[in-house]
Amino acid sequence: MTAKQWKTQIIRRCKLAGTYDKAYTDAIVTLAGVLEQRDRALEQYEEEGSHPVIEHENVSGSVYMERNPLLRVWMDLNAQALAYWRDLGLTPSALKRITGESGKAKEADSPLTAALKELAKA
Repeated sequence: MTAKQWKTQIIRRCKLAGTYDKAYTDAIVTLAGVLEQRDRALEQYEEEGSHPVIEHENVSGSVYMERNPLLRVWMDLNAQALAYWRDLGLTPSALKRITGESGKAKEADSPLTAALKELAKA
């Protein structure tokens, strides 16, 4: 996904969780960029054969096995993204810490559902 698509998704998820605030725009934009880079690293890793360990030759000519640098980049970007998800209240533990509620975030009722609930109360 592009950063713009991620931004839309993140805002939607924040609204569903009840944690959205315009003040978080910079964090959302940064998270969207991190997620776009993470997606690109994963695409490149998959295009190159998804090898978690690769041969590497150092300057002296010695060959050794090391973790694929693309996998390391993906893992680092994923860790960065997780920190932002937590800051925005988009993990279960962070949402509970912010709202005091556990479980799934509740979606807002549709206008029809809200009207039917009002009729049921009467």
